[in-house]
This record gives sequence, C-alpha cells and structure tokens, in this order.
Amino acid sequence: MIRVTIWNEYSHELRKEKVARIYPKGIHGAIADGLAPDGYSLRTATLNEPEHGLTDEVLRDTDVLIWWGHTKHEDVDDAIVQKVCDRVLAGMGFIALHSSHYSKVFRKLMGTSCTLSWRVADEKERLWVVNPAHPIARGVDRFFELEQEEMYGEFFDIPDPEELIFVSWFQGGEVFRSGCTFRRGSGKIFYFRPGHETYPTFHHPTVMQIISNGVRWAAPDPESVPYVRPEGPAPALEQVPNPKPLKP
Repeated sequence: MIRVTIWNEYSHELRKEKVARIYPKGIHGAIADGLAPDGYSLRTATLNEPEHGLTDEVLRDTDVLIWWGHTKHEDVDDAIVQKVCDRVLAGMGFIALHSSHYSKVFRKLMGTSCTLSWRVADEKERLWVVNPAHPIARGVDRFFELEQEEMYGEFFDIPDPEELIFVSWFQGGEVFRSGCTFRRGSGKIFYFRPGHETYPTFHHPTVMQIISNGVRWAAPDPESVPYVRPEGPAPALEQVPNPKPLKP
C-alpha cells in the first residue's frame, strides 16, 4: 500500500469564508477525500503543527508527499525543508500543486527562481494532454476544462522538464507548462498547476484522477537502489602534473 502524506499550509480556509465553504475540511481534507477510494494509506499535515507535521517518523513513513502552499512559504522552517529534500533524494515522491511552485522545497529541488506570470481573472483553463502515453495521463481525454481558474503564464523559470505531460491554455491567450516531471537522486517529482483556493478544483474528478495517477507514478520503486548522500568532505582532487608542451 502506498503511504501518502498531504501537506497544506491551511491558512486561507481559516481566514476566508469563501474558501472555507469550498473546502470545509481544508484543501488537504478535500485531496484526502478524493484519493480515499484508491486504497492509499493517507495522512495529512499542516504548517502550524509541531515540525509542520513532518516529523522524522512521518517522513520515514511517507512514500509520496503532496504539497499545497501559497502565502506562507517563508514560514516553513529551513530544517524541515532540508529533511524533505533529503527524503526526496532518497526516493520519496514529491507532488507540488499550484502555488507550491514557489514553495521552499520545490525551489530548492529545482535550483531556479520558479517564478512565473499570473492573473486572477475567473478564466476558463483548458489543459491539453501532450504526452498521452505517460502513466500520469492514464484515463484522461485529449483535453479537459476547468470553468474558472487562476491564470499562470510563461515564462516559468524551471529547469527543462524531463517529461511534459500537460499544457494549459487560458482565455487571455496565455499558455503554461502545467504538468511536468523531474527526478532528483532516487526521487520522482511531479508539478501540477491547477488548484487556486477560491475555486473547487480539488473536487474535479479529472484533477483528482491525475493526482492519483501522479501518486502511483511517484511512489518509490522497490527494486531501485536508494540514493545515499555521501558523508564527510569531498575527497581531495589528485594533482595531475602539467603535460609537456607539444613539439613544434
């Protein structure tokens, strides 16, 4: 059984009535409810819990960590960020949703600014499947639509994705690489764009199917050899004498 931890900063739902109506159990609760029929072992964690709910024991018992953050990125402790990144390198899957593109964890794993253009305009988003053979796209038609979403547009400052699965188009004409995969160490990473807090995106069946597909894809392969971070300082480079100059 795949062990999934769903992390949410859990801020908007406590402060904004509109968000609380859409997600009365929090965004993490809605994602957990959407994944429950698929037979995963599920737990949730939030920012204000001790160690943000991501203790050594929780991380050790997590195969895939799903992350949703927005306005509280800088409140996440750097020591927890490092622990999460180390677990990804060791084989834990990581799924970054929507504004988690700017989370400390995702930025550290990408090594870039992860900035983008954006606009909240209640626009339709059409997500095109550009890699239909990928396991994360399993069961998804050639495109699907979200009637209202926040616009994210290029340029998205990330490394070139190893696999591009979804591309979004918005009514304003913008496009965006909205489903990207990466590997770091032994861990698999999936970034999936939709999920603004004022829209019922995480109640959409296709969105939840994609997240569930992402969990299966990102889960550690029991046959793989885990990445082990080298201990101690790097060995000194051997001094190589200068070569003799070529004869004229």
